[in-house]
Amino acid sequence: MSTFHGLEVARRALNTQQSALHTTGHNIANANTPGYSRQRVNFTPTEAFPTAAMNRPQIPGQLGTGVEAGSIQRVRESFLDDQFRNESNKLGYWDARATSLSKMEDVMNEPTTNGLSAVMGEFWQSLQDLSVNPENTGARGVVLERGQAVVDTFHYASDSLNTIQKDIGSEIGIGLKSVNSLLEQISGLNSQIAGVEPHGYLPNDLYDKRDALVDELSQMVKINVQKTPSGGNDLKIAEGVYTITLVSENGKEQPLVTGNRFNQLGFADANGRMADQTPETVKNLQLFTSEGKALNTSLPFANENGTIQFAQGKLRGMIESYSYSHTNANGETVEKGLYPDMLTDLDKLAFTFANAFNAVHEKGTDLQGEPGKPFFELANSASFQGAAKGIQLADLNPQDIAASMSISENGEVNAGNGQNAINLSNIQSMILSDGALKLEGTDETIDLPGLSAIENGSLNAFYEGMVGRLGVNAMQANRMGQNSLVLTESVEEKRLSVSSVSLDEEMSNMIQFQHAYNAAARSITMVDEMLDKIINGMGLVGR
Repeated sequence: MSTFHGLEVARRALNTQQSALHTTGHNIANANTPGYSRQRVNFTPTEAFPTAAMNRPQIPGQLGTGVEAGSIQRVRESFLDDQFRNESNKLGYWDARATSLSKMEDVMNEPTTNGLSAVMGEFWQSLQDLSVNPENTGARGVVLERGQAVVDTFHYASDSLNTIQKDIGSEIGIGLKSVNSLLEQISGLNSQIAGVEPHGYLPNDLYDKRDALVDELSQMVKINVQKTPSGGNDLKIAEGVYTITLVSENGKEQPLVTGNRFNQLGFADANGRMADQTPETVKNLQLFTSEGKALNTSLPFANENGTIQFAQGKLRGMIESYSYSHTNANGETVEKGLYPDMLTDLDKLAFTFANAFNAVHEKGTDLQGEPGKPFFELANSASFQGAAKGIQLADLNPQDIAASMSISENGEVNAGNGQNAINLSNIQSMILSDGALKLEGTDETIDLPGLSAIENGSLNAFYEGMVGRLGVNAMQANRMGQNSLVLTESVEEKRLSVSSVSLDEEMSNMIQFQHAYNAAARSITMVDEMLDKIINGMGLVGR
C-alpha cells in the first residue's frame, strides 16, 4: 500500500465536502427563486483497495479509499408534480369561467335598483299610475320617460355584454400565443437538456425552468407529460426530454412537444394558415407546425350532440364563455356559450316585450280618439336577433299614448277610461303561450304566441329565469374554483415541503459539511506529520 494513501483519502474528502458546501451555498442563494428545487450532493464511497486480482497484496482486508461526489441531484417528487398540474388545470378552467360570469353579473346588476328588472318595474308602475288618471299629461310624460329608460337599459346590457365578449375573444388569442410560446420554450429546454445529459451530468437548473413552464402550460390546457431518456452516458436518475401531448375529453392525445420539435395551437383562416384573430364563434382548433403550416389535425371543440370535447383548462373556460358552435345531426349549426346564450335571451326578451306592448297599445285609443301607434320600434320585426340592441322608443307625444279602450256614442274619446293602460301594465304577467288573449274593455284579442320569441311563461318569469341561471352558474363556478384553489394550494404546500429550500436545514448542513471539511484537513495534517517523522526523523539513531 502506498505511504501516501492517507493523503489521497483526505484529499477526496476535502473535494467532496467542498462540493457539498458549494451546493449548499447555491441553495441558500436561490432560497427565494420561484420554481427552484433544492439540490443535494450524493456521496458515494470510492472503490475499495485492493480489487480482487491474482497479484493483489496480502493484507488483512480491503481498505476504503475515501468518498466522491457521485452526482448533484435536485430534490423533486414527480407524483406531486403530476397532482399539482391536474389541480391547476381544474383551477384554470373554473377561474376563467368564474371571471366571465362575474363580469356578466356586473352588467346585469341584479338584484338592485338599477337593473333591468327595477327599470321595467318602474315602467309598469307608471302605466298603473296612468290608468288612474289617464288624462294627466304629466303621467303620460312619465310613461314615455320610463319607456326610454327601458330602451336605454336594453342597449346598455346588450352593448356591455358584446364588448366583454369581444374582450374575451382577445384574451383567447393572447392565451393561445402564451401556449405556443410555452411550447417553444419547453422544446428549447429539451434541446439543451439533451445536450448535457449524455455526458453524465444532471442539468438541475434547466429541469426547474422546464417544470415551471410545464406548470404554467397545465393551467391553460390539459396535458400528459412523458419522459424519454437522452441516451449516451446519461445517469439513471437523469430525467430526459419531455414529450407533451394535449389530452381531449374523450381521451385522445395530440402531440404538442416531441424532443426539440413543437407544434402550435390556434385557429385556421380561409387559406389554412394560422389566424391572427379569434373567429366570431369557435368550431374547431387546429394544430400547426412551428413554422405555422396547418397539420391534418383538426380539434373539434364540441361533437354533434353539443358535448365539449376540447381539453379542459383556462383556454376552454374562456371559449365556453366567448362562443362555440357545432353541427348537429340535421346539419344545422348551433351556437352556444355563456355570453351568446345571455345575449340571445336578452334579444328574445326585448323582441317579445316590444311586440306584445305594441300589439296591446294599438288596440287602444289616444287622447284624439285615434288608434294607438306602435310604442316601440325594432330594427328587424321578423327576427329577435339583435332586438336588445335595436329596440327604440317610437317618436310619440304624450297625447299619443293609447291609454283608453272606449269612445263615446258621439265619437268622442272617453279620456277618463284607462282600461288600456291597465292592459299594458298587465303585459308583464301575461302567459305568452296562452294563445288568443282577451283584453279588458274590448272584445278583441291578441295572439301572444305569434308575437313572442319566448315559448313558455311570462316576461317576468323569463327574465327571472335568466337571472336565476346566471346566479346559479356563477355560484357553482365560484364554489368549484374555491375548491380547486384549496386543493391546488394543498398540493403546492406538499411539493414545497419536499423541494423548497429551508434556510435552517441548509445552515445545519453547512455546519455539518464544514466540520467534515475541517476534519479532512486535520487528517492531512496528521499524515503530513507522519511522513515528516518518516522522512526527517528515521535513520538518525546513534548519530
